[in-house]
Amino acid sequence: MKIPYAICLLICAVILAAAPAVFSQEADAARDKTRERMSALLQRVGPDMNVSFKPSSKSQFVFTGVMRDGLKNADQFEIVISVTTKDTIGFRVFPHYKGAYINVDKARNPTQLLRKIAQLNDSTFLFWGADESGDVFTGYTFTLESGFPDKAIEIVLSSIKNSDQFVGEMRPSIDGSNP
Repeated sequence: MKIPYAICLLICAVILAAAPAVFSQEADAARDKTRERMSALLQRVGPDMNVSFKPSSKSQFVFTGVMRDGLKNADQFEIVISVTTKDTIGFRVFPHYKGAYINVDKARNPTQLLRKIAQLNDSTFLFWGADESGDVFTGYTFTLESGFPDKAIEIVLSSIKNSDQFVGEMRPSIDGSNP
C-alpha cells in the first residue's frame, strides 16, 4: 500500500515543527538546573564575603548582591550574575564611586579612563568594560561545556574585592583625585 505524497509531507512537517520544542525544553531544564546550583552556591559563599545574594526582580536567571566591606576606593561593588541561554554564566561587577556608577561619559577625562580600562584588561584577572550606557564594570564569563565550575566561581567571587585597587588607579581620570 502506497502512502500518498501529501501525507508523507504532512508527517515530515509535524516532526520538524516539534523538534525545536523538544530541544528548547531540554535547554530550559539545563538552564533551570544551573540557576538552582548557582543559587545554592551563592547562599553558601555569600555570607563569607558579607554579601547577601538575591534573585533579581526582573529575571529569575539573574542574581544580585552588594559588597561594601573592606573597600578603600569604591563605595561598593554591585555584583550582577546572569545564567544565560547560551550555556554561560556572566559576572558583571559595577563599582560605585562617590555615590554613583563610574560612567565613561561623566568622567573628567574619558579618554584616559578608557585607556586605563584597556591596560587593565592586559594585567588583571577579571576583564574591564563599559555597558551600553557607559557604566564601567569588571567581569568574568564562564562557559558550561565541562559542567558547573563550583570552585572556579568561588575564586572569581573572592577576587572581586581585589578590583578596588584598580578603581583607585582610575580616580585621576574619573575626578582628578590622586589614588
